[in-house]
Amino acid sequence: MSKAQTIASQAPNIIAEVVKLSRPMPKVLGLGAHLKASVCLIDGDEAFVTHPAGDMETLEAVEAYQALLAEMLERAGQGEPLNCAAHDLHPNFYTTTFAKDLECPTLAVQHHHAHILATVAEHQCEDPVIGLALDGFGLGPNDESWGGELLWVDGLDFARIGHLGHLAQPGGDIAAREPWRMGAAALHALGRGDEIEVRFHNQPHAHLLASILDKGLNSPVTSSCGRVFDAACGLLGVREVAEFEGQAPMQLEALATSPFVVEGGWHLDQDGILDLRPLLTAISKMDQGDGANAFHGTLAAALCEWVGHACDARKVNTVAFGGGCFFNHVLTDLLCERLGNQGAKVLMPKQLSAGDAGLSFGQAYACALSVESNG
Repeated sequence: MSKAQTIASQAPNIIAEVVKLSRPMPKVLGLGAHLKASVCLIDGDEAFVTHPAGDMETLEAVEAYQALLAEMLERAGQGEPLNCAAHDLHPNFYTTTFAKDLECPTLAVQHHHAHILATVAEHQCEDPVIGLALDGFGLGPNDESWGGELLWVDGLDFARIGHLGHLAQPGGDIAAREPWRMGAAALHALGRGDEIEVRFHNQPHAHLLASILDKGLNSPVTSSCGRVFDAACGLLGVREVAEFEGQAPMQLEALATSPFVVEGGWHLDQDGILDLRPLLTAISKMDQGDGANAFHGTLAAALCEWVGHACDARKVNTVAFGGGCFFNHVLTDLLCERLGNQGAKVLMPKQLSAGDAGLSFGQAYACALSVESNG
């Protein structure tokens, strides 16, 4: 019986996937992030990834995660000692706190770097790649809110070579559950703040948003692609308040039947910033069906141009995807088709989730590379 079969048989209820690595690597742990938190153990040439415990916002999820971590630590204690444990860059995540209590060295790994490494390692790719990381939130090295990132990744080394243009998040984290707020932020960014109260008259705080955005009160900026989706949903009236993060974008995806490209729907500047305000302007005047089709088609075209410029500049032909926005099949299929036509080799998460449930694997892989590099 292989090591993978042994561990899987001993813990049939916690191991979601066993990923084969390109070579034996040091024994390390990846502790996951805040949403869909999982744990990954790399041992030899295999990585063992647990089912996600859930979003670490309830006592039930935190207790479930603690049980997963305890089980994986027990298995890590068999044979050679644990070399290192990796956690997210965010200092306030429960998973980061748990890492600090471990009796081994720890490594902080930037969220989107880990997403791309998870895809790269799953495909046993050891060459530099252009990473397209699209999700709701991940902390950047200087405490910025990231989520629409173009990265150059070569193992442990990575560089942010582009990002989506910033949008404000009025109310902070609550904007992820109330897409109307991101719609309001988009209107404000377009110089149309006077439309917010009328367009979102059903929302009790709509009359305050223009002033709040003018003053920058509790409105941190983000490069998140997830929040751009929310802005589109808010502008189109798809869903002003969501029951869970991602609900509105899922409904927007379901409305996309024949995506098309809005001419002049984006601007790419010399610093690698992709400005989607022209697209948001266009869809703000459309009905839901046309808006959904225009949004998906134009976003895919814009992202492909962005990635293509980066591939040419870095002389890299392999593109790796990571992040929860790739659950959107309409966008993902359009991207794969367009990039394939441009001659790029696309690496997509297959065995593991593109979202945060697979993040612990990318963290663990970074951790193993770090141990190797330090001898």
